[in-house]
Amino acid sequence: MGTTLQEGQPAPDFQLPTDGGGSVRLSDLRGATAVVYFYPKDDTPGCTIEANDFTRLRPDFDAIGARIIGISADSVSDHDQFKEKYSLDVTLAADEKHDAIDSYGVWVEKNRDGRTFMGIERATFLVDAEGQLARIWRSIDARGHAEEVLEAAKTL
Repeated sequence: MGTTLQEGQPAPDFQLPTDGGGSVRLSDLRGATAVVYFYPKDDTPGCTIEANDFTRLRPDFDAIGARIIGISADSVSDHDQFKEKYSLDVTLAADEKHDAIDSYGVWVEKNRDGRTFMGIERATFLVDAEGQLARIWRSIDARGHAEEVLEAAKTL
């Protein structure tokens, strides 16, 4: 597990493979706002809601120059299938080695149905143009979250 990040700190850099055979490096996005959202698993109910909502609002994020990056431990192949199934229009990065997951501190103990296990906390990090963490949302409800992030991004 990584340390707990705070708003105002530099966003940890990462370079990860993405859907479609690409790659993304956070530091390459300096000068623009970045929405970095971590989610547990492709094609699960909450994660699908979140990805569909970010896709639906993508033109609004584009209009303010904000780039959206979803990160999970799923493979690039899984991301490609997820994007195709739901016609998603956001970048999905594969963090199979947990590099970004650990540096953002989102690998946490979870409890479900009386059992305890480790998993990815649904969390979003809004990174300003200078690479600082402007807003952090942790343990969020997927419904309505993309709208909340968009409103916050408009203030940067």
